[in-house]
Amino acid sequence: MIELTISITVLLGIAGALVVIVLFVWLIRRKRRNTFATPLERATFATLHTVALAAPSLREGLSPKSVSFALPYLRQLLDTCALTMTDKECKNLAWDGEADQHLPDVEALASQVISTGRQQLLSHRAIRCDHPDCMVRAIVVVPLETEGAVVGTMAVLTTDTAGPVLLRAAAEVARYVSSQLELAELDESRARLNRAEVRALRAQISPHFVYNSLNTIASFIRTDPPRARELLFEFADFTRYSFRSAGEYTTLSDELTNIERYIRLERARFNNRLNIKLQIAPEVLPVVLPFLALQPLVENAVRHGLANKPGGGTVVITAEDAVTECVIIVEDDGIGMDPDRLKGEPGDAHLSGAHVGLGNVDDRLRWAFGDDFGLAVDTELGSGTKITLRVPKFSAGIRA
Repeated sequence: MIELTISITVLLGIAGALVVIVLFVWLIRRKRRNTFATPLERATFATLHTVALAAPSLREGLSPKSVSFALPYLRQLLDTCALTMTDKECKNLAWDGEADQHLPDVEALASQVISTGRQQLLSHRAIRCDHPDCMVRAIVVVPLETEGAVVGTMAVLTTDTAGPVLLRAAAEVARYVSSQLELAELDESRARLNRAEVRALRAQISPHFVYNSLNTIASFIRTDPPRARELLFEFADFTRYSFRSAGEYTTLSDELTNIERYIRLERARFNNRLNIKLQIAPEVLPVVLPFLALQPLVENAVRHGLANKPGGGTVVITAEDAVTECVIIVEDDGIGMDPDRLKGEPGDAHLSGAHVGLGNVDDRLRWAFGDDFGLAVDTELGSGTKITLRVPKFSAGIRA
């Protein structure tokens, strides 16, 4: 996790530097009376634009599809007759440009790069080609690396002699591609971790709730069969949603619907000593949030706040429209808890059993939207518990 944080910091630094360059050039242009950009300014903007166009596909990882999309833009940066990439098995992923008859040469050089981790060059004196119109004078193959390991190669074919400028340019473009591949691996690692967190949350929620729900339904089979049948359908719908396999995100509307099922099942067990109030602004119902982000908070309120309170109590869920964000509050009038148990990392309470998945939800919110979007918990012994979370109404790349 520390290594991932360092990688993110370095990459954000690179991105920040690019932004500074763009702003610097823009300020210079504003200060000039002449509205026409200089050749240097035009070249700078063209380079940044080309880099930006290649980034989205590279963020999908090293595959034939992503490489095919990115190669034309990268070849434009290097201004060469051909550009190609291979995977770590030296298998060609895609080729952009001419002279693909030199694929065997590229694969041979790629094998050396994979084994040594160093750039390889085939000069015009060593190139053998039977094509009379072939103008290739050099082939440069550079490694693509993520976290210090070579995961593939990039080959540059040029009609000029490979001098220091081309060698340096190829290395820098390969460095940029590697940074995007690292981000792709980070995205995939975070996705796998999120899926693992959801599985862990399901495993944590299911034992006590499933057992209690089935016992409650069983108790109604003889005394009130229609009620037992109704609760059984509620239980089926609840588990179908909670254990669905599709998607890491859901809408606030779907999450609230499942919470209402949960409360109906728990009310049957608590003999209607449990109530729920929903105060939801209609415009935030489509807001997207991590799957099972609210249900654990409600279950925490029931188990730790209201279950041991004589006479039961009420859980109030509020969702408000706050311009660019949705503010969600889960509040109960239960027995509360000692605030000292919440000190330290949110995950501490999760691991200690003080909350059902509280740390889990906090982690997933931060991974999805950033560290500014974790949980805020306000509680006192005898005064209930209030949990607040904020969710962006729109976040790039996140959808239900």
